[in-house]
Amino acid sequence: MAGNRFKLLFNGQDYFPELISAIELAQQEVFLESYLFEADEVGIAVMQALIAAALRGVRVNLQLDGFGAGNLPLAWREQLADSGVRLLFFRPEVKILSLDRQRLRRLHRKLAVIDARIAFIGGINILSDFEPDQPELAARYDYAVSMAGPLVAQLHESADHLWRHTAWVQLKKNWAKKSTIKPSSTLSGRARGQFLYRDNLRHRHDIEREYLRAILHAKSEIIIANAYFLPGYRLRHALIYAAKRGVNVVLLVQGRVDHALLHYASRGFYQQFLSAGIQIYEYQKGFMHAKVATIDGIWATVGSSNIDPFSLLLAREANIFVCEKQFACELRMDLKRALQEDAVQIKKSDVERDRWIYRVLPWLCHAAVRLMMGMSGYGGRRYLE
Repeated sequence: MAGNRFKLLFNGQDYFPELISAIELAQQEVFLESYLFEADEVGIAVMQALIAAALRGVRVNLQLDGFGAGNLPLAWREQLADSGVRLLFFRPEVKILSLDRQRLRRLHRKLAVIDARIAFIGGINILSDFEPDQPELAARYDYAVSMAGPLVAQLHESADHLWRHTAWVQLKKNWAKKSTIKPSSTLSGRARGQFLYRDNLRHRHDIEREYLRAILHAKSEIIIANAYFLPGYRLRHALIYAAKRGVNVVLLVQGRVDHALLHYASRGFYQQFLSAGIQIYEYQKGFMHAKVATIDGIWATVGSSNIDPFSLLLAREANIFVCEKQFACELRMDLKRALQEDAVQIKKSDVERDRWIYRVLPWLCHAAVRLMMGMSGYGGRRYLE
């Protein structure tokens, strides 16, 4: 869809001031979705903006994941409710040790739509960029996008639909009414963009298919920065085939141990990737949370979807795909900066010289991921081979 304006936002230091400013200017309606909503200075600032909007008559719909944001303080919940903010938890956690596979389906989207005229999408949760117990680390590495134009209508419809679905399931029928805000069709720029999301139904594979389409058509360069990179068979081999036909394929992945199982499982394919000529870099300056890619300096994506079985099969995700040289080049330049300044390149000789435990551990972790996906009932050969 053409006629859009996209602005790349770097980390929370760019994102939160713009998000809060947009909420402060809201006149009719706010939708905000997040996996995490922490009780820190960022969470306080966003909460205060939401409360102020609700008190002046704006309909504020805040939807958080029941697991990721399940520790939101009770006092905060009461403040939000007293001010008129409507708060829903997607699949609230009831039984922590439950084996019900439905509890694995989480709301992982980071999305906001204000007055159906401006939207934000990306990978940034509502929390500080900095680790409170590790002040020596750099800010968490992530991106978001602010956007205006005709495509905002699709984000508005998606946010409204998910809100009404959750409200209906939780028997809040008064909250399940369709939004009456009519999105603007005014052209705001010249960029073409596509909004894709995962809903575990008709749109379960849309994000993966767009990645595959772009990789298969790549001519010169692919740069993917993804915090939890454990691609399935089709994505993995699409990257290998691209490298073998002369495309410069570069992967930027998490270098610090965050989620140990995925961290080590992803290393099981290092040898295969490096042998095919794919370059691998590990981000070291701090914790990496980015889920972005750029191809041939014209195609780019920013969103919440990791490239791992849990994200590709289970989570509700949302990505924006942009076809504009200026936007793609801006993302590419920052990725190249991160590769040169904040990451360490992994060589084939490094993998071969690893102690035997570090050569075996990735495959043990990968086997554990396969077992978990199989036991959950969501596993499939196309993802786990």
